[in-house]
Amino acid sequence: MAKSAKLGAIALDLPQAELSEPTKAYFAKAKEKLGMVPNVLLAYAFDEKKLRAFTEMYNDLMLGESKISKLEREMIAVVVSSINHCYYCLTAHGAAVRQLSGDPKLGEMMVMNYRAADLTPKQRAMLDFAVKLTETPAKVDDSDRAALRKAGFDDRDIWDIASTIAFFNMSNRVAAATDMRPNDEYHAMAR
Repeated sequence: MAKSAKLGAIALDLPQAELSEPTKAYFAKAKEKLGMVPNVLLAYAFDEKKLRAFTEMYNDLMLGESKISKLEREMIAVVVSSINHCYYCLTAHGAAVRQLSGDPKLGEMMVMNYRAADLTPKQRAMLDFAVKLTETPAKVDDSDRAALRKAGFDDRDIWDIASTIAFFNMSNRVAAATDMRPNDEYHAMAR
């Protein structure tokens, strides 16, 4: 009998699918590296095809090759999630910012107001773009891309930045719709 994926992770009662061996191995690796299986993965476990699509896109955007550093990609996740008030992503990706930067204050500043953080002008331009694309996507125009280029980003960087912003806007909306809850372990990470 399938177990409920709910497990306190989301407000929907979706039964967990029978997971394939590769997915079980992926969950085991997450548990080994993080000490837990992130609730976002458990939330998608009702449909392995959707879970694979989510994890493949996440892994490509957040871990794949890019001139945008892993820390900067996590900063984007936090700024987008701050605008969207996504409790799950603010908690999980705030922890990642703390961990990757080695600075617990930076993680908190990113969650509350990235403008208070000691950022490079290039990072600030990237995050200002994240705000505009999140809040008013129809108003993004050539001047916004020109500002990113002036800050030192090339067109591939702009693609990577925009894709990360878009992914977290989508993820935030799914998390809001399902009342997705972060794992308790995230709260104590890198403090």
